[in-house]
Amino acid sequence: MRIAGKGLIDRGTPVRFRFDGVDYSGFKGDTVASALLANGVRLMGRSFKYHRPRGVLTAGSEEPSALLEVIEDRQQTPNVRATVQEIFEGLEVKSQNRWPSLRHDLLSVNDLAAPFLSAGFYYKTFMWPRAFWEKLYEPVIRRAAGLGSLSGRHDEAAYEKAFAFCDLLVIGAGPTGLMAALTAARAGADVILADEDARMGGALLSDSGMIGGIAAPDWAAQVLAELATLPNVRLMPRTTVTGAYDNGTYGALERVGLHLPSTGDLPRECFWRIVAGRAVLATGALERPIAFENNDRPGVMLASAIRTYLNRYGVVPGKRITIFANNDHARQTARDLMAAGVKVAVIIDSRPDAALVEDCPVYAGAVVTGTRGRMALTGITVSHKGGNLHIDTDCLGLSGGWNPTLHLTCHMNGRPVWDATLAAFLPAPGAVPGLIPAGAASGVFSTQACLASGAEAAQAALQAMGHATADAALPQAEDAPYAIQPLWAVPGKGRAWLDYANDVTVKDVKLAAQENFASVEHMKRYTTQGMAPDQGKNSNVAALAVLADATGRGIPETGTTTFRPPFSPVSIAAMGAGGKAEGFAPQRFLTSHGASVERGAPMIEAGLWYRPSYFPRPGETTWRQACDREVAMVRGTVGVADVSTLGKIDIQGADAARFLDFVYTNTFSTLPVGRVRYGLMLREDGHVMDDGTTARLGENHFLMTTTTAAAGQVMRHLDFVQQAFCADWDLRTISVTENWAQFAVAGPKARALVNSVLDQPADFPFMACGAVSIHGTPARLFRISFSGEEGYEIAVPARYGEALFRDLLARAETMGGGAYGMEALNVLRIEKGFITHAEIHGRVTAFDIGLEKMISPKKDCIGKAAATRPGMLGPDRQQLVGLKAVGDAALTAGAHLFTPGAAVNRANSQGYVTSVGWSPTLGASLGLAFLQNGRARRGEMVRLVDHLRKIDLLCEVADPVFHDKEGAKLRA
Repeated sequence: MRIAGKGLIDRGTPVRFRFDGVDYSGFKGDTVASALLANGVRLMGRSFKYHRPRGVLTAGSEEPSALLEVIEDRQQTPNVRATVQEIFEGLEVKSQNRWPSLRHDLLSVNDLAAPFLSAGFYYKTFMWPRAFWEKLYEPVIRRAAGLGSLSGRHDEAAYEKAFAFCDLLVIGAGPTGLMAALTAARAGADVILADEDARMGGALLSDSGMIGGIAAPDWAAQVLAELATLPNVRLMPRTTVTGAYDNGTYGALERVGLHLPSTGDLPRECFWRIVAGRAVLATGALERPIAFENNDRPGVMLASAIRTYLNRYGVVPGKRITIFANNDHARQTARDLMAAGVKVAVIIDSRPDAALVEDCPVYAGAVVTGTRGRMALTGITVSHKGGNLHIDTDCLGLSGGWNPTLHLTCHMNGRPVWDATLAAFLPAPGAVPGLIPAGAASGVFSTQACLASGAEAAQAALQAMGHATADAALPQAEDAPYAIQPLWAVPGKGRAWLDYANDVTVKDVKLAAQENFASVEHMKRYTTQGMAPDQGKNSNVAALAVLADATGRGIPETGTTTFRPPFSPVSIAAMGAGGKAEGFAPQRFLTSHGASVERGAPMIEAGLWYRPSYFPRPGETTWRQACDREVAMVRGTVGVADVSTLGKIDIQGADAARFLDFVYTNTFSTLPVGRVRYGLMLREDGHVMDDGTTARLGENHFLMTTTTAAAGQVMRHLDFVQQAFCADWDLRTISVTENWAQFAVAGPKARALVNSVLDQPADFPFMACGAVSIHGTPARLFRISFSGEEGYEIAVPARYGEALFRDLLARAETMGGGAYGMEALNVLRIEKGFITHAEIHGRVTAFDIGLEKMISPKKDCIGKAAATRPGMLGPDRQQLVGLKAVGDAALTAGAHLFTPGAAVNRANSQGYVTSVGWSPTLGASLGLAFLQNGRARRGEMVRLVDHLRKIDLLCEVADPVFHDKEGAKLRA
């Protein structure tokens, strides 16, 4: 079925592959679909519901029928479109959704039962008998559900994720995209040109016309060659832009190694996050079929697909081809076929006034009413003015018009707009901020108009960014008008298919309307139209038109279903690239990691960060000895600790202060610039989520800190609150945890140590902050403490972290101080009564930790109403207290507390211990705990029982603040 002299494939490089156990041969540049068609194979799959024989319908990623499984050594990938999978030496694929074989599928008995399997049949049938659901219906449905199969093995292949930034992202490399990219690139803008195809050029690769006096594919190759030489352009073939998100961010899936026999060191796929100043949507348009009786035979294809297989792959999918259309575009397919010496039996045009002048018979005002052939098309029935006509044909090309590929414009709740002239939906203006639809994606269909539209879109994008522009000279190309007369379905008694992927017919849609599922979203779910592989690409508009007619509404009033990301399937492994083994829980190292390890510090994991537990010195044989020394060092001289792991969230915008008032219980809008305030954050259910300090760096600029363990949780919470409640506020939040290295300096000599490294000494009062410099490097200084001593935190850009840490330690050691680790930090904060997530573990309220007065009565905040519900306050709740052991006994975390003399059982438990540590400052074992009505029981003795460690002792209930209750040292 190859045509000599046609196509862009490399005929000098034959490629062998296997389909359903049979060896076939193609050429480099073929897809599985084109190679199978070249070998005369038309049957490529079975439909989902009825297991009807299906062939290839399209030539691109919108293919609904020819879905295959790719078989590899340790992997089996289902639902790969034959029209997208490139062949390579040794490729093995097989058909799916059939048993035992593709040609002899016993499950095709479903087709005989079609009268009983109409739309919604499972909703009606499986309701009764009720007892059958769990034992019969559900197991059968689960076995039948899904397409394709997996190997059952773990995916051991490599995947990657990557990030890219550009001035202009051009989505699609057809005539519109190429012209847009060329215009912007010549103006000096940073351009990314992404296209889902292996070969860029889009519709030009299937075009037999001329552009600028040369063949369309050659013009595309010239433009791509120029773009490839420019340093400000990145070409990304095999890359599908899958979704549009906030702030100019786009998801994109690159097929890196799926076209190679062995990926070697290459990943299979790479998922990109692309941030663009502006984007041009040049995704073109998808041709749609026409519904009529038995229009799903293998050999029934889209006219544009036939043209693509002919001009790009040099393959003709039939020896006697017929065209059925309602527009002028399909005529070019017939002309190209005849120019290649292929027999075109007849052109059937549904428009009564259609032109009759062609080099083959033309029937105007005619429609196809049926087809013949089970495993392959053998003939069609045509109804025309003179009656009915039977035509022998082995390939039927359909063209019901074109749908602009506008899915990305709907990913931020945009709704397309109906254009009656084009009989298509067009993108709504401004549906995605910064995204400019152009070319066929905007309803412009001639090649000349697409070139002009691409150049105009690029100019508009550059102007919006304030970038210099350059005039673009447009080459001359085809500029024929687009004429169409809508035809969605041909009336008939048999089944006429709308959604080939889900076996949805015209009758199914009408039945949904008849049963009052008249909303387009209800109809979709009742019939499964537009779901799964189809995603509305082929069937959506025709099904909506049928629904509109059945309900007596117009198409605009009927509307469309909701398009959501991703545009095409994205493997979970690609989206979660790196998320296995150490990538699942990555090791996060501080900038001071090397310096800490050099000092012999054992590392412990804290929120995926590795932090030093303690810093042993010669002669110290236990961790307690090192810990006690470090605690005494901070209390007596000065200590340095790396606190970079604290979550750091930069918050800016005119509504930043207002936002902080909303997410914190206390007020931040009154905080002066250059000051820091402690804040408490609640979940929506009124329980404490996190605490931390927030500094006001400018009038509309704040820096929030969170606990290490809750950094990600708080960031997600802020994103949710902003999107759900404050979407129109002038506000931006971003995590800068990894951008800054931050070090705590605490102790009586902290001020002297800090001033020794600053270019200008700072005399900051308690809870002040400001910009400073260290050896000319901009830095930030905060007068805050987590130890109870005079304390500071110094933050520098992360690349200077190690150098500053080593410098601070060297200076501290000359003062009799040094580094302290997590063990000492824990003891210091227990002595001072400071809480961490050991206490605010998700089940405590502001009342429980004694901070209920921080919930401002003058404003609303997240969780405020829930925090005052019955049971969230009062003496019956367990409240934060301090514990002090009697004598030399050691308290243990996790132990339960009981009234002395009471039976030790769950019903009598009065509370539990959250944190403990030996205090060298007080010479006692101290702890923090939650005790029923605890604040009123200070001075009492309680019994601590730890069955796991076989500990049973008495301890004293105390104020949780053991050290410097008045805060004199903090404010020194």
